[in-house]
Amino acid sequence: MADKVVKSDAEWRALLTPEQYAVARRKATEPPYSGAYCGTDTPGTYACVACGQELFASEAKFHSGCGWPSFTRPLSAKAVAEEADFSHGMSRTEVLCARCDAHLGHVFDDGPAPGGLRYCINSLALTLKPR
Repeated sequence: MADKVVKSDAEWRALLTPEQYAVARRKATEPPYSGAYCGTDTPGTYACVACGQELFASEAKFHSGCGWPSFTRPLSAKAVAEEADFSHGMSRTEVLCARCDAHLGHVFDDGPAPGGLRYCINSLALTLKPR
């Protein structure tokens, strides 16, 4: 992983679209089935929209039917960070970009075998680098 990216709120606002900013910096969630990558099968690597850190490989992507892009695992254990999230009256595990702390989505334990994880990630937090 590259060095930690730290920017002011004004710098993030200038870098990201208002929708990307709301998700990546303010922990919003895009509406289900609205994201550009929900149904995408393009081979490539999904990177953080805020800092470019590579996060997920297309080979780990699957169609979960939840309304957001889903992955079985990150590209590497060091690509993402996880934090407890008790917002909205729920107990979940938030997934963040380990490089810039951008909110990506959440990870759940209802994914396919063998790992059983479903990384449910907002399209607005990602950019696809096609192969």
